[in-house]
Amino acid sequence: MKKAVLVVSFGTSYEETRKKTIEACEKKISSELSEYDFHRAYTSNMIIRKIKKRDGIEINNPLQALDKLHEEGYEEVIVQTLHIICGEEFNKLKDQIEEYKPKFKKLILGRPLLTYIDDYKEVVEAIETQIPQMCDDEAVVFMGHGTFHESHSAYPAIEYMLRDHGINAYVGTVEGYPELDHVIKKLKADNIKTVNLMPLMLVAGDHAINDMAGDEEDSWKSMLEEEGFEIKIHLKGLGENSKIQDKFVKHAHDCIDQLKELEAIC
Repeated sequence: MKKAVLVVSFGTSYEETRKKTIEACEKKISSELSEYDFHRAYTSNMIIRKIKKRDGIEINNPLQALDKLHEEGYEEVIVQTLHIICGEEFNKLKDQIEEYKPKFKKLILGRPLLTYIDDYKEVVEAIETQIPQMCDDEAVVFMGHGTFHESHSAYPAIEYMLRDHGINAYVGTVEGYPELDHVIKKLKADNIKTVNLMPLMLVAGDHAINDMAGDEEDSWKSMLEEEGFEIKIHLKGLGENSKIQDKFVKHAHDCIDQLKELEAIC
């Protein structure tokens, strides 16, 4: 039986961070699932078009990748997402996988980084390894992408777990809730003077480089400085964290276990 693992991410047009994050996760998953042929897909058609036009590199979206795998005779396919939460992008992918299940003998989708309670706990332990030593009046502010999907609750939940774990952290989002204004209110109430800005995203791409750390007046860095905070920038996507990479590998292995359980039942 021909087997494939299809690693799906939103994608990024920033080559340097892509190699450190997306490709690092892809390589680890491919290495750990050596009995499966590796394939990739991006969910962002805009990024796919940009990379093709600029670099001449063709990357499939999930539907194109699944069509190709079907045409090439693959019967068992594990689709492992690199999405952070079970948001709009993931649920769209989930619906697509359901549509394609009749075309394969076995087709299963691995969960995003933050899904079950244990996922949150393990992600917090992974993030802890990249937190700098901080003074009492110092904190970490994470920038999440955010969503207007009901999964927006993932952001307050991960903040709660970070703080429960002893990490003086605040989580804001570019889109949705909580916004930076909410974070600033809490920082002031807690008498924080120094803020370590970090992306709570797979890659340190456009949002992290420009919206978070840019010099424009509407960037988080500029707005926090305007409010009197000292800012330290940490441009490192979660995908660079080896323990986060291991989490995605674990989620892919969980798919294999689920397939074996289903096979045993049948």
